[in-house]
Amino acid sequence: MQQVRSRLASAYLALAGLILAGFLVVPDGSLAQTIWQVACGWLGAGAIVVGVRRHRPAAPAAWWLVAVGVAGNASGIGVEAILTRTMADPGFPSWADAAYLSLYPFAAAGMFLLLRRRSPLRNWSTVVDAGTLTTGLGLLAWIFMVKPAASDPDIGLLGHVVSVAYPVGDIVLLAMTVRLLLDGAAHNTSFRLLGTALIAFLAGDTAWVVVNQFALLPGPMAHKLLADVYLAGFLAFGATALHPDVRTIARPAPPRPVRPSRRMLAVLASTSLVGPALLLAEALTGEVADAVAIALGCAALFLLVVTRMSQLLTQLDVQSQKVRELAVTDDLTGLANRRAWNAEVPRAVERARRAGTPLAVALVDLDHFKRFNDSYGHPAGDRLLKEAAAAWQHHLRASDLLARYGGEEFVVLLPDASADEAGRVLDRMREATPLGQTFSAGIAMLADGEGSDELVARADAALYAAKRAGRDRVALAAGRAG
Repeated sequence: MQQVRSRLASAYLALAGLILAGFLVVPDGSLAQTIWQVACGWLGAGAIVVGVRRHRPAAPAAWWLVAVGVAGNASGIGVEAILTRTMADPGFPSWADAAYLSLYPFAAAGMFLLLRRRSPLRNWSTVVDAGTLTTGLGLLAWIFMVKPAASDPDIGLLGHVVSVAYPVGDIVLLAMTVRLLLDGAAHNTSFRLLGTALIAFLAGDTAWVVVNQFALLPGPMAHKLLADVYLAGFLAFGATALHPDVRTIARPAPPRPVRPSRRMLAVLASTSLVGPALLLAEALTGEVADAVAIALGCAALFLLVVTRMSQLLTQLDVQSQKVRELAVTDDLTGLANRRAWNAEVPRAVERARRAGTPLAVALVDLDHFKRFNDSYGHPAGDRLLKEAAAAWQHHLRASDLLARYGGEEFVVLLPDASADEAGRVLDRMREATPLGQTFSAGIAMLADGEGSDELVARADAALYAAKRAGRDRVALAAGRAG
C-alpha cells in the first residue's frame, strides 16, 4: 500500500512537470491559458483533498485551509478573465482581488496550525530568529511594495487597502515560511514540497514587484514564465499532501539548541544590515525619503538582536551550571561522585574541628554485588545501585551527604553525629536496601589531629571487619592508633 501511494505521488509530480512545460506553449492571453491556470490551481487543491483523505495526517484542518486558499487564488484568475471580457473597465479593486487575496489568510492559518503541532513547546530562539529575518525583509517590502501601493492617489481608500493587503500577505507568508524552516522538526519530502510551494508564491510576487518597480514590460514568454511560477506553487501544495511523508510533517520538533549555526549567524547579520544599507543607498541618491521606516526597522532589528544575545547568555549560564553539576554528580545514581566527596570531606573535617563537634564517616558496600550481577545481568545491577541510592537518601538527615565512592561502594558523611547516632542512621539505611539485598558498613569517628584521608581509611578498615564478621552489619572503627 505504501508503494502504491508513493507511486501516486510520483505520477502526480510527473504530471505536474508536463503541465508546467505545456503551459509555456499555450498562447499568451488566450482563453485556453486562463482555463489551464484555473484547472492547475484546482488540481493542486484537489490533490490536497485526496492526500488528506488517503494519508490522514495530523492537524488535517491545516491542509483543508491551504486547499481553500489555493482554490480561491486560482479562481481569481478565472474571475479576472470573466470581468475583463464582460466589462469595459472592471476597475480596481474587483472581485478577482478578493479571490486572489484569499490565499493569504487561509494559507497563513493552515501554516499556523501546522507550526503549533511541530513546535508545541514554543522555541523562543527560533521565534526571534524568524522575527529578525521577517523584520529585515519586511522593511524592504515596506519601502518597495507597501509604501508605493499606499501612495497611489487614484485608487481610493478601498484600493489602498487592497494594494497594501498583497505585500502584507506576502510578509505574513514569509514569516510562516521562515518559521517553518527554522523550527527544527522533520525536513522530509513533504516538508520540502511545502517549502517549494510557499517560496514559489513569494518568488512570483517578488518578481512582479521588480517588474513594476522598474516599469518593465515582460514579453509573452516572460509573462508565461512568471505565471508558471505560481502554477508550480499550486501543484507543489498538492504534491505536499499527496506524498506519504505528509503523515509525519506535523511531528513535534526535538529540543533545538539555542545557539545558531554559523550559516544562520551570517544570515542574521546580513538581515540586520538591511536598514543601514537602505539608509546609505538613499543618502547617496541625495534624498532620505524613508527615514522613519528605516529608523523603526533598525530599532526593531536591534531589539531582536539584543534579545537573541540575551537568550544565548542565558543558555550559556544554564549549560555552565549543568557542566558544573555533571562534574560532581554520579551519572548513574544522581548522587555526589568521588570528586565531590574529596572536595567536601576536608571542609567538613575543618568545620568539625573548629566547632568542636563530632564527625562520622561511613563506607557502605553492597554484599555479594558481583554475584547479583552475574545472576541477573548488569542492567539489574545498575537498577539495584539506583534504587538503593534513592532508598538510602530517605533515611539521612538534611545535613548528611551520601556519595558514590566507586562500583558498589558508597560513602556517608554525618556531621555532628555521635557513634551511636551514626550507627542508627546506617541501620535504617541497611534495612531499606531494596531487592532483598544487604550491605556491610564501617563507621569511623574523627579523632584529634586526624586528617580526612586517615579518617576514610579507618572507616574502610571497619568495613572490611564487618565483612569478615559475616556481612549485613555495621562495624565501628577502633580509635586512632598513636
